[in-house]
Amino acid sequence: MDAFGPETYGELNADIYDDWHAGLDPTEAVRALAELIEEGPAGPVLELAVGTGRVTLPLAATGVDLWGIDASEAMVARLRAKPGGERVPVTIGDMADVAPDTDVSFAMVFVVFSTFFFLANQDEQVRCFANVARRLLPGGRFVLECPMPDVGRYDRDQRVEAHQVGLGHVRLTAVRHDPVEQRFEGQHVLIAEGGIRLAPAFLRYAWPSELDLMARLAGLRRAHRWGGWRREPFRAEGSYVTVYEKPAD
Repeated sequence: MDAFGPETYGELNADIYDDWHAGLDPTEAVRALAELIEEGPAGPVLELAVGTGRVTLPLAATGVDLWGIDASEAMVARLRAKPGGERVPVTIGDMADVAPDTDVSFAMVFVVFSTFFFLANQDEQVRCFANVARRLLPGGRFVLECPMPDVGRYDRDQRVEAHQVGLGHVRLTAVRHDPVEQRFEGQHVLIAEGGIRLAPAFLRYAWPSELDLMARLAGLRRAHRWGGWRREPFRAEGSYVTVYEKPAD
């Protein structure tokens, strides 16, 4: 994984991303984000790592002034090919830079799924928080959806799991865990009659308390932490949502 950069995941997986994540319904995320936008200051909204537009496009369709950034030109091309995709301004770049091509301030910045953890190390994650804080309006929010690290799943710091098994194919994940660097390095493996397809992925996970410290260093305060987009109680399992806020004064 030494050559894995900000754009690698998208460039290698863009053509299969929507198919492999078809079961991820964005409805609850879009509804919750729209509510948070209404509760905060007026202004444009920025999504980090917009990808193929799974959340971007339905949220923009509600009338939100939505901007985006993504490191992968291939993923953004998929977004552009969808209805409404050409109307969302997207910067090609590292999401840790946040919005390098504009001096616009944002009412909200958000990143969904496990994508924040695609930032390769703690320094990059801290830098992302700092850049978000600089670009937020007073009272603006930084919203993150993150998976709770489940390191107990890894026997001897590795795991192979079957996700799909059919008559002519099988889809697996093979992952190694580095508990010192808090990293997962893995491959999605599709074995089918036509051959073998590999889709690499790399995550540098952080614990909720570590994210809170990153926010404090950036001058943000934690406003909410929920167990999901429906504002369920946080129980330190599955995916959770955290809302950080920039002080208004």
